[in-house]
Amino acid sequence: MTQLVHRLLALLSFLGLFTAASVPAAAVEPTEVDYIVAVVDAEVITRHELDSRLEAALSQLRRQGTPLPPQAQLERQMLERLIMERVQLQYARDTGLKPDDTQLEQAIGRIAVNNNMTLAQFRQALEADGIEFAKFREEIRNEMTMVRLREREVDSKLIISDGEIDNYLANQAASGSNEEYQLAHILLRAPESASPEQLQRLRQRGEEALQRAQLGENFAELSATFSDAPDALQGGSLGWRSRDRLPTLYAEAVTSLQPGQVSGLLRSSAGFHIIKLLDKRGGDAPASVQQTHARHILVRVNEVQSEADARHKLEIVRERIINGVDFAEQARLYSQDGSAAKGGDLGWLNPGDTVPEFERAMNALQPGELSPVIQSPFGLHLIQVQERRERDVSVERQRMLARQALRERKLDDAYQDWLRQLRDQAYVENRLDEQ
Repeated sequence: MTQLVHRLLALLSFLGLFTAASVPAAAVEPTEVDYIVAVVDAEVITRHELDSRLEAALSQLRRQGTPLPPQAQLERQMLERLIMERVQLQYARDTGLKPDDTQLEQAIGRIAVNNNMTLAQFRQALEADGIEFAKFREEIRNEMTMVRLREREVDSKLIISDGEIDNYLANQAASGSNEEYQLAHILLRAPESASPEQLQRLRQRGEEALQRAQLGENFAELSATFSDAPDALQGGSLGWRSRDRLPTLYAEAVTSLQPGQVSGLLRSSAGFHIIKLLDKRGGDAPASVQQTHARHILVRVNEVQSEADARHKLEIVRERIINGVDFAEQARLYSQDGSAAKGGDLGWLNPGDTVPEFERAMNALQPGELSPVIQSPFGLHLIQVQERRERDVSVERQRMLARQALRERKLDDAYQDWLRQLRDQAYVENRLDEQ
């Protein structure tokens, strides 16, 4: 749940929910008559929706001290984000994905705790800032839905082969580098079936952004102005990453950069990119790991079985196990996983062998303890830790770290490709461009 909370807190920062002062009235020109600025399949985005999001974005940029981009360019960027959100939410609804109310209330409760408030105090703080709690609640549900959608459609389908791990380890041995890089980037997303004319226009925008970056303009402002990436309003920051945790395109470009320098205009299947190296540092990895022997019961969520139904089924199974029914027996009966025939036994697990949501829940358990129902990209689980041990696993650990690094490297590209395909499949009419 921690990763989801972090993403929700980032959303709150983006929405500008905790500003001490309201956005000045002149920040965005008020619109007396509402009208449609975009059509996404059978739904519309209104000028009022766009202005509301613009106000929050401008508030955030001011708090960060980021110079404000031109109003027209910020409007274009923000409308594209609203379109992408609407496309994802429609797809989630059409495929039966919707977080239930229990999960929603838990997420809001955790956000309140992270802001050192009770739920009642948190609600009062929102209302004092003029934010309707019902509207805020729905925005959090939407964010949770998009997180779950990415986990289901992208994260859970990413496969790292043994051959890829072998190649990665060979290349790492050849380079011998443990450096980490702090990067920011700009993405100009290209439609999947872009025409030569569209690509040329996109390239021209990329060259304009690159020229301004090379002249020393504020990169965070350029990101807010030009980038189509979800992190554009956070200055395009990717944080600290080792080279092996970067998308391949970025990993190849960053080695020739010194802190403060920007790359050339890079081309990928997702579009055009610019990266800036903010800083770099060295790093070393520890030599031993803690292994966990665990078993689980997995119930998958799909069009046939809703999340609520799967959770209800596992809650009943959990109650039986607590009352003395054998875990392995229940796993053989109900688990929808290859481990079911072995009573749910997953064997000895190294850090990184499972997805983050599963690993966090497993690490919180004592030997013999049964988890509550937890969610991962694969579905809903019950987990039981059987024993733990410390072990020097040099070879296994190297392969585990390689798998983690390759997964993280490929996830960004896979997610951007999936978003582009999803948008191209939708009917989108951008009326702002027509004005």
